[in-house]
Amino acid sequence: MALEEYKRKRNFAKTPEPAGDQGSKKAGKKAALFFCVQKHLASHLHYDFRLEWNGVLLSWAVPKGPSLNPADKRLAMQTEDHPYDYGTFEGVIPEGYGAGIVMLWDRGTWTPETDDVDAALRKGDLKFTLDGYKLKGSWVLVRTSGRYAGRSGPPDRSWLLIKHRDDWAGPIDITTFAPLSVKTPDADLADILAADNPAIWHSHAPAQGGDTGALFRRIIEQALEIKRGNSAGADDANDAENTKDTKRTKGTKGSTQQNAKAGKVTKASKGAAKATRKATTSGKTAKTAASSRTRQK
Repeated sequence: MALEEYKRKRNFAKTPEPAGDQGSKKAGKKAALFFCVQKHLASHLHYDFRLEWNGVLLSWAVPKGPSLNPADKRLAMQTEDHPYDYGTFEGVIPEGYGAGIVMLWDRGTWTPETDDVDAALRKGDLKFTLDGYKLKGSWVLVRTSGRYAGRSGPPDRSWLLIKHRDDWAGPIDITTFAPLSVKTPDADLADILAADNPAIWHSHAPAQGGDTGALFRRIIEQALEIKRGNSAGADDANDAENTKDTKRTKGTKGSTQQNAKAGKVTKASKGAAKATRKATTSGKTAKTAASSRTRQK
């Protein structure tokens, strides 16, 4: 199975990554093929470049990220195939294989510039067009002689990702110019960690030393600050709501007291009215009696 290695490397009781049990997307001739790039801060910062093919995501790890400059030949180390639903994954891998922070950096569709993708992959020369938020135009993945593969990796896993010269090429460093998520608006790695548990790597980040270790420490501190700010904001909102509730309660009590006073006044008014009616009746009765006595005389 295409996903055997993917599943073998992961403990899905401990990682939020998709297990790949939902089945593969059935690709048709007319269906647009999906691609994505995930910015992944793990033992090293890199960009995972993924192309949908035959129901899975073919995957390459690009250490420096894609470049829009055709003069840049970016190393792309082929990794295990990933499930199709991994293409929308963004979050924190707390431990184990790939532990770190994953950002969905770009996504869109891709179109092969060849009639036989499988043959192009076997040959090691795959030309294609991307239509993403950040990456567009014509590209090529070229397998190298294997000098970059390392002692432990197979010689055919080493490729180069190169941008062709077209209207979408240029000298802009796209990873610096557009560093944020395309899934969570305005989110960087610290925001993604803050939405999870910033204290998860308080003493054992996936990388400890070097530039990556320093980057982890900075992002963890930023995430903790964001979390504290969000908590303080939530507390302020609760305090404001409680204040409103208190005012509403006082207002209700005041209205109740005013109603009670109004009731007393009303009762007093009714009493006075009754007394007045009695007095008036008594007065009329006295006048009537006086008039009767006068007539008798």
